[in-house]
Amino acid sequence: MILPIMAYGDPVLRKVGKDIDKDYPDLDILIENMKETMVNASGVGLAAPQIGKAIRLFIINATPFSEDDDLEEDERTFLANFDKVFINAKILKEEGDEWVFNEGCLSIPDINEDVFRKEKITVEYLDENFEKHTAVLDGLAARVFQHEYDHIEGILFTDKISSLKKRLIKKKLENISKGKINPKYRMKFPLLKRK
Repeated sequence: MILPIMAYGDPVLRKVGKDIDKDYPDLDILIENMKETMVNASGVGLAAPQIGKAIRLFIINATPFSEDDDLEEDERTFLANFDKVFINAKILKEEGDEWVFNEGCLSIPDINEDVFRKEKITVEYLDENFEKHTAVLDGLAARVFQHEYDHIEGILFTDKISSLKKRLIKKKLENISKGKINPKYRMKFPLLKRK
């Protein structure tokens, strides 16, 4: 089932997610619905807060990045298979220089800004079977993970841009929260005036 994506301004996007265990109700259905929702919105990642649940769960399918000819062959191959569920994820270590990439977010449609993030991270997470994994991610895989991880920490990519850029997009953000946009997918707007 395709779920509505919470728009910028919804309080759930600012909550730090709670850990979940294998008894979380209908987790397999939730994950399947999140995947369907993400694909419908042409996203590469989706975090539970974006569908109204303040829990530490996100999914990533970076396959679309694998078609980027500007990337090295080994990174394209990795991204083609980077389709995972992350439960109770933690970033254990961040390394390397920060690098810039133009990011967007399904909760903040039609706004893209340059964001600096570390190039390499070591992460720990549980998969959908609650098996524990540790992984080292770099490049775009690290970037997408960090973006989704921020969601379960109550952080949005717009928090990481300069105050000047924030002022420049302030009206657009207000319009998103009021539903004064035409997204290409289902959304829920916190400040939409009901008649």
